[in-house]
Amino acid sequence: MPLPETLRTTPFIGARSDSAGARVVLFGCPFDGTVSFRPGARFGPAAIRAVSDVLETYCPVLRRDLEDVAYADMGDLPLPPGDTAAALNLTHRMAAQVLSTGQMPAALGGEHLLTLPLVRAASEVFKDLVVVQFDAHFDMRNQYLGVELSHATVMRRIGELLPPSRILQVGQRSGTREDFEKTEFRERYSPQGRSAADIQRWVGDRPLYVTVDLDVLDPSVVPGIGTPEPGGVDFATLQTWLAGLAGCRWVGWDVMELSPHHDPTQISSVVAAKIVRTMILASTVVGDESVRALKQ
Repeated sequence: MPLPETLRTTPFIGARSDSAGARVVLFGCPFDGTVSFRPGARFGPAAIRAVSDVLETYCPVLRRDLEDVAYADMGDLPLPPGDTAAALNLTHRMAAQVLSTGQMPAALGGEHLLTLPLVRAASEVFKDLVVVQFDAHFDMRNQYLGVELSHATVMRRIGELLPPSRILQVGQRSGTREDFEKTEFRERYSPQGRSAADIQRWVGDRPLYVTVDLDVLDPSVVPGIGTPEPGGVDFATLQTWLAGLAGCRWVGWDVMELSPHHDPTQISSVVAAKIVRTMILASTVVGDESVRALKQ
């Protein structure tokens, strides 16, 4: 079956417009219907693409170049602003179709609730899927303002798809008393001191989905986000975590919650674009030899 229709946009730097033969298939998810503080994440995908030309295609941390990777940018899904269910269904359909061709879906958000259908699609293909969540928040509420489908409940819903032991939460510094005191939660999240090697060991050779909520970074690094939370990590730390996963069995990933209008300097958009570059390159490293080469 063909991919769902998308709204064509200026592509991410170096991306092809045809998904045939691509290892990674990018698509935008411009939706922020449940955002609870500062809206605007629907404009994130366009902002990430618009500033990507400022980047070099070469990443010195991974010592890899986008020019050597086959990846496509299919544009934005036409997600209806007022219909959460329709937005989730269309996002799931897109990810499932990409996975059915043996390719890797990669989503640009958009609010974090959109990670739910993306993980659902991956879990339907990979029964031993694991998820690594980089985020300032646990997102483990059962309801938020009486709603079960919210950016504040997304990991609770994902926890209903996967056993808790297959979700690793990294960077959290804000949550309910229950989040911090429940033993099962303490085993699933890590404070900022988690090393890249620790995360890679936890993942092992299992199929991996990575979700990045940009508020894992300190607001001084990325002020253009919907729910800023002081005390976050710096860019170098997040990039080290992501680069450390090079060579793992990535099967999907996303970058969520850029709200560009809250940062007129566009620095937040540039940071997000650079994270996308890192994830394209880290997710396409294959084999032990490639991993050894990165560590030399």
